Amino acid sequence: MKKIALSGAGGQLGSVVRKALLARDIPLRSAAGSRALTPLVDGEDVMHGDLRDPAVVDRLLEGVDVLIHFAGTSVERPLPEIIENNLRGLVEVYEGARRHGVRRVVFASSNHAIGMYPVTEHLSLDCALRPDGFYGLSKVWGESLARMYWDKHGIESVCVRIGSCLERPTEPRHLSTWFGHKDLMHFLDRCIEAEDVGFTVIWGVSANKRSWWDNRGAEHLGYQPQQDAEVYAAEILAAPNPLDALGQRYQGGSFVGLDYSRDDIDSDASGAAAGRSK
Repeated sequence: MKKIALSGAGGQLGSVVRKALLARDIPLRSAAGSRALTPLVDGEDVMHGDLRDPAVVDRLLEGVDVLIHFAGTSVERPLPEIIENNLRGLVEVYEGARRHGVRRVVFASSNHAIGMYPVTEHLSLDCALRPDGFYGLSKVWGESLARMYWDKHGIESVCVRIGSCLERPTEPRHLSTWFGHKDLMHFLDRCIEAEDVGFTVIWGVSANKRSWWDNRGAEHLGYQPQQDAEVYAAEILAAPNPLDALGQRYQGGSFVGLDYSRDDIDSDASGAAAGRSK
């Protein structure tokens, strides 16, 4: 059975994935950042540390077949923090994968790599990237880094542009962007078990009737989502939309309004920082 490493195991998604993989008795090494993890089962392989440190990366990746890389800054932050956590840290992770012969990396990219597209556009996997901030820009860079390590070093990567990964959708935007937890785990199963993935980019989204994103071109991964946010549509649409006019206009939602200086927005756009939903 393949040995799996999970970085960012103490985060929102990492916690969900960690618990689910352990429940399946999958050999797992879980890593957090500055705070140590409390083992969930007897003998669980846990660690923590700064992934900019090669020694920490070596501890994470020794004997590992597949890395699920969910670590890093996951919201819009000042550029120096983004560079340290999402660029420098990612280079150390891929260099570690190279040292230890890790076959495959699942890289958590983001819908914020394309957040400046209007909600009226439907996107294919080969669409031009249009990040909505420094966080989204770091994911554009990360996808290119993963491409380079496949081309030059043969390390496979699945770059998943995660939508709104929640147990259930809660606002109108999620009717298009929801990535249900059941579909997330099915997706990760395919990332672990698929024979050959090379360099693959895929939308991390469920089978939503209102989805903006088309996964044709990634069929070789075998991802077949079953969840659909439309089940919750009537309830969601009966409540107020928490996004301002700008957030409702663009696929990146509330991230778009952060440090937005054009004069083509309604007066309420300054409130976009209030609800940074993923």
